[in-house]
Amino acid sequence: MSGRLLVLATVVVLAAAADLVAGRALAPGTVLEVLTGGGGETARHVVLHLRVPRLLVALVAGAALGVAGLVLQSALRNPLAGPEVTGVTPGAVLGAVSATGLGLASWQSPAAVVVAACAGGFAGAGLLWLLAGRERGDPAGTAVHGVLVSAVLGGLTAMVLLVAPGELGSVVQWLIGSTEGRVWAHWHLLWPWALLWGVAAWLLSGPLTLLRLGDGPAAAAGLAPRRARALALLCAVALTAGAVSAVGALGFVGLLVPHLAVALFGADLRRALPGAALCGAAVVCGADAAAQGLSRWLSLVLDAARLTLPVGALTTCLGAVLLLVVVRRTPARSF
Repeated sequence: MSGRLLVLATVVVLAAAADLVAGRALAPGTVLEVLTGGGGETARHVVLHLRVPRLLVALVAGAALGVAGLVLQSALRNPLAGPEVTGVTPGAVLGAVSATGLGLASWQSPAAVVVAACAGGFAGAGLLWLLAGRERGDPAGTAVHGVLVSAVLGGLTAMVLLVAPGELGSVVQWLIGSTEGRVWAHWHLLWPWALLWGVAAWLLSGPLTLLRLGDGPAAAAGLAPRRARALALLCAVALTAGAVSAVGALGFVGLLVPHLAVALFGADLRRALPGAALCGAAVVCGADAAAQGLSRWLSLVLDAARLTLPVGALTTCLGAVLLLVVVRRTPARSF
């Protein structure tokens, strides 16, 4: 297992390097020159104040989404449970868009957006908890209610944008999911939050491993399933809300990364959770580098100098294809 973690960590480093040198403003040699202490003032500003914080935010947001997805799937015992379909991501989007559209926050004040998105994420999870009612202990019923809650929250977000159409242009990339324009302020807000709840999730790795076996075996081992599931859902909601508040709704990352982590490290979450964090970081960072490369190519082909492809558009397209594979390989009883 340690060998696989080392290989995966190497992949993360390579994806981070690719993300750091991607973009249209500077050549890779210039980026390397800045990192070794040289370079002009403009180049140093681009690398140290734009690219480095963007890279760090992408790494931590991807890790948070990967861990949150694995926690949700383990707690609900549903391989298709993820932040996108349990009300957490749509709630965070609704909170940030509402605060911005109603003038309560500005995209130039990351702290206000983070608070609004976290509040929305917890509200979405709370709505799911209330709707599930007595079926909270039923993983399949909770997942079905989560899909309904996500649909309702998505409709409310559309209504907010209709009320405040002037904000549509400024938030559309964030609705899709983007690392564009992420600066040190976003990083300073995100990493303590992600670290706190990531450690909390790892401390729950033992109970979560038991929950994957079912409530009966977990209770026989001395675990209180409902209490453990509630704590796990709290961690997943917090991690997702923090990530979404920083980079927006990156489609399918929290849904599909856990499958990769379990395939590589097994069902023991003491090993799978760190693996999910590394997988999520590698996926988001690699997708961001690929999105920047595609943006450069499309700009040349379409002669559009300001064309930018959001990383969320890429993860959504790739994730949709992989989701079909997962659905085809998932036995009907898993639902």
